[in-house]
Order: sequence, then C-alpha cells, then structure tokens
Amino acid sequence: MSGTDKQETGKQTDQPKDPRGGYHSGPFPEQEQKQPGLTAPMDPKPDHGEASYEGNGKLEGKAALITGGDSGIGKAAAIAFAREGADVAISYLPEEEDDAQDTAEWIRKAGRRALLFPGDGREEEFSTRIADEAASEFGRLDVVVLNAAYQKNRDSLESLPTEEFDRVFKTNLYSLLWTARAAVPHLKAGASIITTASIQAFNPSPGLIDYAMTKAAQVAFTKALAQELGPKGIRVNAVAPGPIWTPLIPATEWPDKLPSFGQDTPLERAGQPAELAAAYVLLASEDGSYISGAVLPVTGGKGL
Repeated sequence: MSGTDKQETGKQTDQPKDPRGGYHSGPFPEQEQKQPGLTAPMDPKPDHGEASYEGNGKLEGKAALITGGDSGIGKAAAIAFAREGADVAISYLPEEEDDAQDTAEWIRKAGRRALLFPGDGREEEFSTRIADEAASEFGRLDVVVLNAAYQKNRDSLESLPTEEFDRVFKTNLYSLLWTARAAVPHLKAGASIITTASIQAFNPSPGLIDYAMTKAAQVAFTKALAQELGPKGIRVNAVAPGPIWTPLIPATEWPDKLPSFGQDTPLERAGQPAELAAAYVLLASEDGSYISGAVLPVTGGKGL
C-alpha cells in the first residue's frame, strides 16, 4: 500500500465521533438509591474512562487531592490524573468504601500512589486534616479538586427541612472552604484549585433550590479566590457540569424525572463522568496556564 493509499484509508476510517452517540442516550430504567449513591446498583453503569482515557504525562510528578473522589466525576478525574502521572488522594464517606477501593485500584494500575481518606466533610477537623495529610504523605500538593457534593429533590421550599438545608450547605460549602483553607499554605506557584460547580448555579431547578444556591456560591468562591491567589501563581477555576450520569442522580429521589434525565440537552443525552476528565486535566496542567477565575461548562450544549 502506498503512502497515498494509507492517507486515503485513514480519511475513510478515522471519522469524527458523533457526540450524540457512543453512550447511553435512551430513557434510564427506573431505579432509586438512598444517599450516598453507589456505583454498583446503577443501570447502566457509568463510564469513568477506565477503558478509554490515555495519559500523556501532563501531571507527571504532581500530587492531587480530590474530595468525593470515590465515584462519578471525582473518580473520572482521579483516573485521568493518575494516567497523566500524578499521585492521587481521595476523600469519601465511609459508606462508599467499595467505590473508593475500586478508584484506588485504577490509580495504582497507572503506577501512581493512592491515598484514601474516609470521613464526613461536614466535620471541620476531617476536611482540614485531609489537605494536611495529603501534603505530608506525598511531600507536596499541586492540585486540589473540591468536588464532594450532596443534593436531593425538594417538593417545595415550604417543605424543605432545616436539617436537610444544613446538610447541603455543610457538604457543598463548609467542607469546600475548610479544605481549601487548609490546602493553600501547601500550594506553590503553578498549583491549581478546581471546584466542581454546576449548571445549576446559572440555570437552577426549583426542586434543587438549596443545591443550586450552594453551586452559585461556589462560583463566587472560585472567582474571588482566583483574584487572591493569582499573584502567588496559583490558579483557581471551576468546572460546571450539566446532567452527568453519576450515583448522585438515582440517589436524588426524583423517579418521575429520571427516565428522561439529560435528554433535554442539545446533544439529547446525559453525559458520562469520563467526558469531564479532560476538562479537569486542562485546568490542572500547564495547558491551562493562563486560565484562572474561569467556569468551564461541560453541559451537552445547555446554556449557563
């Protein structure tokens, strides 16, 4: 075969992938979990990039901490970071141990160190300690992904219990602030902090009113902290996912909305955790060296 023939063959076989396909695009089967959601009962199983993500050494020698790194978006980021050359620490609730162990195994398969921190982010001591211990164990801390979150469907504002409102704010905001505050003294120029915000910060659903409030606050936190830390050479950004198929979704308790989850996007399907991995790698690596104070949407085309 001539060189020309090879090129022509390449043109015929290496076609761009249609973003509407390749993943589950039809209705989701009825299913429900209690919080925290777990991966094993999910149907279909989420794709975290286990078989698809290929690293290129973009985080070689670095160390990362990912809160809520046991499953979903956090797991996809952990796998990608490890394959890019980073050691990875993850925090998670003790009930999520099986998911966390699976994530750790993928990190180790990439030849990197994995640290596991089981505990409740609503406890200040825990949220503070994980940053200090990750830096101590790895000897450095370069990337902090503030990803842990809790949401639940609300029938109305009138029926929203104070204890649930408190749980959402402590999980999504208090723990984020505590971990970031403890991490900053360990970060040097070139480090990166990444918050997992949400399309809900800009386009809130009434059934997620308290969750959406915290996500809007996370955006303000990201932009303010980027201004504070920029002069120190530390970048701060957020990823704003749209509808992504993670354990958080069947555990949100909205059975009437689950079958059509994500199908109202322009791409007509929910996203998979694996499809966010590149966004976190971009913001964590030198590829994103001039990106700070930004909110990167990964929403299937839904507008912020």
